[in-house]
Amino acid sequence: MAKTAVIAKITAAEGKRDELAAGLQKMLPVVEGEAGTEIYALHADKGDENILWFYELYTDDEALGVHGASDGMKETMGSLRDLFGARAEIILLDPVAAKGINF
Repeated sequence: MAKTAVIAKITAAEGKRDELAAGLQKMLPVVEGEAGTEIYALHADKGDENILWFYELYTDDEALGVHGASDGMKETMGSLRDLFGARAEIILLDPVAAKGINF
């Protein structure tokens, strides 16, 4: 079964990136309980003060679906709605090779 990766570009409302990042970090305990979530990493863009990036790795498409439909995801994203400057841009990937990841 192939792993599934996601790169998500999150745009914060002007001047709200730090507040949004703090709110998104509330997802970390949620994903700890998701058996199929292998990597869930939040990054701040060095070139744009309003952009955050997630890199996510799942055991498979089903695990990604479980994550996306989780109550924790719905609650967290709903509570942060006013901090987003745009709809998230989601890129789905099929990992090919990497250091530190077993395929």
